[in-house]
Amino acid sequence: MVQMLRSRSTTDSEGELSVGEVRANGLCMKTTEVEAKLDEGNIEEAESSLREGLSLNFEEARALLGRLEYQRGNVEGALRVFDGIDLQAAIQRLQPSFSERLHPRKGRSRIESLITVSQHAAGLVLEAIYLKAKSLQKLGRLTEAAHECKSVLDAVERIFHHGIPNVQVDSKLQETVSQAVELFPELWKQAGCYHEAMSAYRRALLSQWNLDNDCCARIQKGFAVFLLYSGVEAAPPSLAVQMDGSYVPRNNLEEAILLLMILMKKIYLGKTKWDPSVMEHLTFALSLCSQTSVLAKQLEEVMPGVFHRVDRWITLALCYSGAGQNSTSLNLLRKSLHKHERPDDLMALLLAAKICSEDSLLAAEGVGYAQRAISNTQGTDHHFKGVGLRMLGLCLAKQSKASLSDAERARLQSEALKKLNEAVPFERDNLDLIFELGVQYAEHRNLNVALRYAKRFIDATGGSISKGWRLLVMILSAQQRFSEAEAVTDAALNVTAKWEQGPLLRLKAKLKISESLPMDAIETFCSLLALAQAQRKSLGPRPSVHQVDDDRVNEFEVWYGVATLYSSLSHWRDAEICLGKARELKEYSVELLHAEGVKFEGHGQIQEALAAYINALLLDPGYVPCKILIGALLLKMGSKAFPVVRSLLSDALRIEPTNRMAWYYLGMAHRDDGRIADATDCFQAASILEESDPIESFSSIL
Repeated sequence: MVQMLRSRSTTDSEGELSVGEVRANGLCMKTTEVEAKLDEGNIEEAESSLREGLSLNFEEARALLGRLEYQRGNVEGALRVFDGIDLQAAIQRLQPSFSERLHPRKGRSRIESLITVSQHAAGLVLEAIYLKAKSLQKLGRLTEAAHECKSVLDAVERIFHHGIPNVQVDSKLQETVSQAVELFPELWKQAGCYHEAMSAYRRALLSQWNLDNDCCARIQKGFAVFLLYSGVEAAPPSLAVQMDGSYVPRNNLEEAILLLMILMKKIYLGKTKWDPSVMEHLTFALSLCSQTSVLAKQLEEVMPGVFHRVDRWITLALCYSGAGQNSTSLNLLRKSLHKHERPDDLMALLLAAKICSEDSLLAAEGVGYAQRAISNTQGTDHHFKGVGLRMLGLCLAKQSKASLSDAERARLQSEALKKLNEAVPFERDNLDLIFELGVQYAEHRNLNVALRYAKRFIDATGGSISKGWRLLVMILSAQQRFSEAEAVTDAALNVTAKWEQGPLLRLKAKLKISESLPMDAIETFCSLLALAQAQRKSLGPRPSVHQVDDDRVNEFEVWYGVATLYSSLSHWRDAEICLGKARELKEYSVELLHAEGVKFEGHGQIQEALAAYINALLLDPGYVPCKILIGALLLKMGSKAFPVVRSLLSDALRIEPTNRMAWYYLGMAHRDDGRIADATDCFQAASILEESDPIESFSSIL
């Protein structure tokens, strides 16, 4: 029986390559004679030479002969040799030898001897089947190759009783099994049989093959990549392999993420070497399902030195920004942009500017980042220059909202529009830029230009993005074209999926209020409330306060809107019921305190109303409606309160320069204080704004 069998090339003392040799059963022979007979097509004579020279049986000689042909690159010749062996019969003969290892009457040394001999023989036969599969693969006969490869795995499970246990196995046999396990799904993929490939991957990972960590890692990575990019939806693993209480992936994405996270765990524990592509695939997978915070945790667990620290900071900043944790993201970017790190990194500068553009208190800092990004763009890098100009425009627009000076505010707003327009030649196809220009022009009350941009955005997107319709409706309402705005809203509702109709229904309700149709508005609010409750039951609560979906209806806001409408109609009992429903969803909020103050004021309870408004400002010092209402109440208390009134209303106008009610009450304060010229200016501003007042603030859509 075979004790050692190999073919090799040796090097003589002069460094020249000598002829190949094969060894078996303690014997050695050169392959020159065998190769010559193979070249002549005398397979039987070549086989006979091996059998006589190395004391082999028929299957062993043929298997060795086929391997020799394969190693010489003669794939078709190897296949002819392998076809002449009944490999399955050889496997059947090997099974009893392995079953004897568990026989209680055998001695220990006898069992070990049988196992060793049988493993060598099995290794040779299984290698022959594996090489036959490789030969078929090279000849393009992929389905046949897959079936041959499957026969290797079936044979191993029969010989070792359901797979190779974690015991000492002949290295050559284990190598063949590992190669076959790894090749099997690849053959099905190459053959275009994707469901069979999926089953092969699961068989490779769920059966007992005694694979080493690197081989198992390659299979897990291959399966994860297949799940992510194949486009073939996988069914969950069969119930037979599911353990009680274990996590069962529901779809391809979940299963791929699970595999990749297991791989990352192996890398952290040092069981397999670092593979950067694993992190790249995991980044893609987690980004698809908006789980960038999970990705950040994975990045934080990577050992120092794998990534450059600045690269790690920037990638983490992207992750935290995607998860809505802008403060954490900005702090990481500040570190990466330090003068001793990488102060001119374009990606970090643009991301920092984007984060700052969303907060008026950080906007001035964002202006600096955007200006540095623009100065660092090269002449040919038009795209990044356009992005930099766009971010600069957005930061300037946001900075203007925090300005204390009217002149400074006007200058910043003008500069913001200028920079956004400068970005257009570089970013002609950027739909976000078109939308932002529409909003900026609308906020400047340049409604005709804003209308053109809104229509351009809708045309470019085919009406598939609801915020374009919302902007158009707001602009039309600001132009007092309420019937057209309602027609646009109905058209938008007809082309919008049910789950995305919430913001449009809210606008429709406000349009009805503007048209003095309160009962129609209440009916629309009822539809909006039904949608909100259906979404809550279907989608569940929000997973995170940072993951806000603009198209998902906020049930609290609906109840608050209905309560406000009932209050305006002096239906106090109905208003109180709606406020109670809203309070169940959010116990403390400035909106509830504002609504309670309005209710108290309607009942003539001025002190209670004033207390509610003040409490609202304690919760949110920048809440403009309560600043205006406090100012309106204090106006009735005499001249001693005028300075406080002017201060409150001026602060409200600093936050919302286009709030017509703030201008109106400020005009009242100036009039009562004898400042007729100032009062006239304020009343004129309030009148102009009333003629172009949208049903919702334009800035609310950004």
